[in-house]
Amino acid sequence: ATADSSRATARQKIEEAKLRGGRALRRLEEIDEHLDATRIQAQPALDLQAEEVTAQQCEAAMTAARSHWEDTETARARAQEADQTVRDELQELRGEQAKVQAEIIALEGLLAERETDAPWSPILDAVTVEPGYEPALGAAVGDDLNGAADDTAPVHWSSLPPFAPPPILLEGVRPLSEVVQAPAKLARRLSQVGLVSDHAAGMALHSTLKPGQRLVTQDGDLWRWDGFVSTSGAPSAAAQRLKHKNRLKELRGEIETRRAASEDAEARANAARALVNQTAEAEKERRAAVRVAEQALEKARTALAERQRIAAALESRITSLEETHKTLIGERDEAGAQEKEAQAALTALGDGSAERQRQADLQRQLGGRRNELMEARAAYDALTRASEERQRRLATLAEDTQSWSTRRGEAERQLEAQMEREGAAVTEVEDLAGKPEALAEQRQALMVQLEAAERGRSAAADALTRAETVLTQANQTLREAEASAATAREERVRREAAVAQAQQALETLAAAIQERIGCAPSEVRAQTRLNEGEEPPALEKAEKSLQRLISERDNMGAINLRAEQESTELGEQIDTLDTEKEDLINAIARLRDGISKLNREGRQRLLQSFKEVDAHFRTLFTSLFGGGRAHLSLTDADDPLEAGLEIMASPPGKRLGNLGLLSGGEQALTAIALLFAVFMVNPAPICVLDEVDAPLDDANVDRFCKLITQITEATGTRVIVVTHHRMSMARVDRLFGVTMAERGVSKLVSVNLKEAESFRETA
Repeated sequence: ATADSSRATARQKIEEAKLRGGRALRRLEEIDEHLDATRIQAQPALDLQAEEVTAQQCEAAMTAARSHWEDTETARARAQEADQTVRDELQELRGEQAKVQAEIIALEGLLAERETDAPWSPILDAVTVEPGYEPALGAAVGDDLNGAADDTAPVHWSSLPPFAPPPILLEGVRPLSEVVQAPAKLARRLSQVGLVSDHAAGMALHSTLKPGQRLVTQDGDLWRWDGFVSTSGAPSAAAQRLKHKNRLKELRGEIETRRAASEDAEARANAARALVNQTAEAEKERRAAVRVAEQALEKARTALAERQRIAAALESRITSLEETHKTLIGERDEAGAQEKEAQAALTALGDGSAERQRQADLQRQLGGRRNELMEARAAYDALTRASEERQRRLATLAEDTQSWSTRRGEAERQLEAQMEREGAAVTEVEDLAGKPEALAEQRQALMVQLEAAERGRSAAADALTRAETVLTQANQTLREAEASAATAREERVRREAAVAQAQQALETLAAAIQERIGCAPSEVRAQTRLNEGEEPPALEKAEKSLQRLISERDNMGAINLRAEQESTELGEQIDTLDTEKEDLINAIARLRDGISKLNREGRQRLLQSFKEVDAHFRTLFTSLFGGGRAHLSLTDADDPLEAGLEIMASPPGKRLGNLGLLSGGEQALTAIALLFAVFMVNPAPICVLDEVDAPLDDANVDRFCKLITQITEATGTRVIVVTHHRMSMARVDRLFGVTMAERGVSKLVSVNLKEAESFRETA
């Protein structure tokens, strides 16, 4: 039994080994076929070099396109900055040219108005004087220059031969004819007018003048041979007209220079604008090239990622098949070894013929069971292998699922990013599509406003010139009226004094009548023996009668019993009045002393403050105008407390003159300089400026903002500026604005520009 069992076991092992080996061989053949087919399929998918090269080329092209775009964008920004600079310069030149042109038109209008006043042209129109000597000629000749050169005119200059011999001017005195070009009819007059250096020289030579001779200074002082003296004051109409002619000549030369500069600036502005348009077009093309390169790069990256995904899946499949192949080879070798071992054991056991019959019987009994066992084992092995295969497949599917989930998330994020970029691009395109038309409309509106403003400014300049002329005449009329008023006041004081004296005399007479007669003056007639309507006696007769009556009264010897008492009372009253008079005199003396001290201290403080304000004003004026000079002066009185204030200013390129001779913008800047000059003497912690920069242009607003920055740094003052100007709002530290989000509901909006700048620098 043991031998049969061993032989049966050996045979069973042989059968099992053959069965396992056969199954392994069949599985190996299947795996080899799948492995060869997968390798053939994976061979082109694993070759990623073409896609990688394409992606690298697209990325390089995109980088180059982006670099070109950035270079073009930088060039466009520089071109725009240059264009803005040139346009600012052109605008400033046009503004200056417009100012000069307006002044020319105003002067031409003044001269034309003067020319149309009479049918004869005054000889003044034929006179030319060097600049600066107009007051001298006006003082020397005066209104005589209004006489015509035409002999038919009612007031004219006649042609007379020169003096024979001509009177010689004093030694060291220049003849006025050296600086004046005039018709020959004025030769006699001008030959006897000398030009001295200053007022002192004229005063020294006044007494030595010969008949017909005159001395004048450049400022308009006049000394005449007959003793008449006139100091410089308001310029005469002739001097003003000569100044206007010289100024007009100067401006006509200046306008050509400014016109050439404006044309050159306009040409440069056109070139800069063409360059801006060219760079903008190039930037647009480069931006489109960048978008094309980005699309090509994205497409290449997508293709490369898809090929990489397929290659990864095939590589995973090949690896799995190779591992299965190795496992099946091991099973096949193990089955072969088991078969050899069982065959050797069976050979060693021998034939066993004696027991074969019994074995056959047992074999028949056990055959069916063995077959069942073998089938069960085979089914078990098949199930085991199927289970292992399913486990491996599940693991592979789990890995594939994880990989596909990851790629799906990445794809969704990329899709969202692409959609956002597409939306932003569409929005940007829509926003930019309407901007050229809006900018063109805005530019057209601004040009219309600019033309209207230019016409308004020209009209204002003309009106200002006419108003200044009217103001000069009004000032002259005012001075004459003030002189007349002063004379009238003096006369009124004298008359009032006479009336008061007469009133006092009447009161004295009334008191005397009351004392002597005991009645009012109106009741005197009732105390007489005169009948109603009867004329009173003559004054001499009445006086004689009065004297007679007084003598009779005195002869009567009337005695006043209260005379001593009245004398005592009157003495006491006199003493009281004397004491009160002394007190009043002392109080007046103390009051005058206090007033004197206050005036003295007030003068000192006023002069000290005036010097400080003048020093600050000079510095601030130069800073605001970028040059020039200005100063403050006290006028019209020797006492500083009663003096007026005059502002003398000379912007760059202009002569030193009164504030009223400056333009509106220059007056505004000068007023700002004076305002801050006073502020710098005694700075305050807070300063509020309301629309101070409204009349200023962009260049002057920039200077104004720089001045505010300097003053705040020097004094530590916090300045609150109420403004609508964009340049002023861009230079502040914190910006406050009021907006209306809903109708009737206002909201305060605040922006810290310093903090915003720090964020931008950090970014």
